[in-house]
Amino acid sequence: MENFNFEAVVIGTGFGGAITSCRLSKKWPDGQVLILERGKRYPMASFLRSPHDTIKNLWNVADEKRVPMQPLNKQQGGNTLGVFDLRTYKKMDALIAAGFGGGSLIYSNVFMPPPDEIFDERWPDSCKKGQLAPYYQVAKEVLGARPVPQNSDPRREIIRTGWFQDVADELGRKSELTDINVFFGNDFERPLEIGVQAKNRYGAIQTSCTYCAECNIGCNTHSKNTLDLNYLFVAEQRYHAKVLTEHRAEGIVPLDANGMDDPAENGRFGYRVYYQDLNNQVDRTALTGLPSVTTRRVVVSAGCLGTTELLLRCRDVYQTLPAISQKLGYAASGNGDFLGFAIEGKRPINPTYGPVITQRTDFNLFENFDHQRAFLLEDGGYAPLLAWGVEGFKPRFMFLGSIKRFIKSFINRWLRGNSMGSFGYAIADMLGGEMSTNSTWLQFMGVDAGDGRFYLNAHNEVEIDWPQESSMPLYQEILKTIKAVGEVVDAKYAVPIATWGKPLNKNLTVHLLGGCIIGTDAESGVTDATPEHFGQVFGYSGLYVADGSIVPTAVGANPCATISAMSEMVAHGITGLDGSFPDAAL
Repeated sequence: MENFNFEAVVIGTGFGGAITSCRLSKKWPDGQVLILERGKRYPMASFLRSPHDTIKNLWNVADEKRVPMQPLNKQQGGNTLGVFDLRTYKKMDALIAAGFGGGSLIYSNVFMPPPDEIFDERWPDSCKKGQLAPYYQVAKEVLGARPVPQNSDPRREIIRTGWFQDVADELGRKSELTDINVFFGNDFERPLEIGVQAKNRYGAIQTSCTYCAECNIGCNTHSKNTLDLNYLFVAEQRYHAKVLTEHRAEGIVPLDANGMDDPAENGRFGYRVYYQDLNNQVDRTALTGLPSVTTRRVVVSAGCLGTTELLLRCRDVYQTLPAISQKLGYAASGNGDFLGFAIEGKRPINPTYGPVITQRTDFNLFENFDHQRAFLLEDGGYAPLLAWGVEGFKPRFMFLGSIKRFIKSFINRWLRGNSMGSFGYAIADMLGGEMSTNSTWLQFMGVDAGDGRFYLNAHNEVEIDWPQESSMPLYQEILKTIKAVGEVVDAKYAVPIATWGKPLNKNLTVHLLGGCIIGTDAESGVTDATPEHFGQVFGYSGLYVADGSIVPTAVGANPCATISAMSEMVAHGITGLDGSFPDAAL
């Protein structure tokens, strides 16, 4: 078949989808590439903040049976296609993103290639760190990764960074600034003044970081170098890729020589991709009747949960891709993610100022590597909106002292016939001991066992089987570190996330990996590690995966750098290994 609707369809706009969309639309410009994204666009200043509207930031789609939330749907008058998609599973919860730009919309911006020791025997020779190094470099340039500027401007001082550096010194550990994908202007040596707007190198308007600490709830000033401001911006604006947001891919079927659906084929005649408009939904149990397009090739980049679920459905439910490897769903990892809290220490930390992560403290990952106990501690900033919430959770008796002092002053002034004057002192007295200023969360990630499995439940939706016990040496070492940090800062409480305790006994990850891992054959992986076919699904010509699901192990560091490098390699193989190399000019 030659008359395809598109040369390529890319499903998802996270790091893998954005990178492949850009590279493929350069090779096939002017509408020959279709990009499907289930979430919404988020132009500048569009992330909702009010308590009433914040509920619309949550992902809640009526035909997804994971957590029935019909009252919410009735209240909102239909689906809420928000950026935060929180999934709860038996031993591990997961927070993922939906939106044009994927996880980059709410991630912590860190760009960090892992150490050499991560690339063990589970990584094919074609994608060891040395082979990925040039792809890491080009992705770093596109994403504008750099540490926070260090200069004499007092507004550049981030108290939290120094707090974590001091803690590291007390614990005998090494802390250093980390590269973050945040806009401080195009000249790294001479950053723009805080809050000044300029076009980035690709023509998108951004604001020099305002230090608002809202990175994880959506940056309303476009100070984060999110994918819609670089790779996706170029794909759509320069190369005119077609984009359909609020559309979810539902199925992939090979075509025969006459352009008819044929599950017995292997992709040599292209594919049909079925999808639906989430604002006009139909029954999800069958592909019949859904809108569709034909394409020569497909890149699935819907994230670990989305990609693995889609391919599992196609193999086991719709049976349109029956030859996919039986390794599909295996080697799932939470990248050792773990969350703790240091509450009401003796020294101010001011967590609501600055990019949410600025430094890393190493615990046997980059130095003295210990495979079972390798992790990082990163500083945890959070938005002022959340700080007000923290203050609101204070027991009311904590304000009694301030109230008593105000009443006493009022009576004394009244008896003397004096005016009360300003009430500012009373407000300052009430908020002066604020809990939020002396509290922070502790963000850990490390090398877990990576032995989980994604599978379909009775509703044909993805679940996670997480054998927590095999990663307990890592978690136990992190728990010791939480306690040690609390002792160093003399915190009232130093505790893990509440769900870690009984009866739930589970942690939360924002960095899922695995499920469609890269391998040398269909017995060792789901996708091909051969450079010219890198990321191609075994058994299917022209069907690729480019996202965190192809990463075969935990990486210990924030994984966006590795996902980006591997996705650049996927795109390079598709567009042709002809001696040229992808560059940051896009």
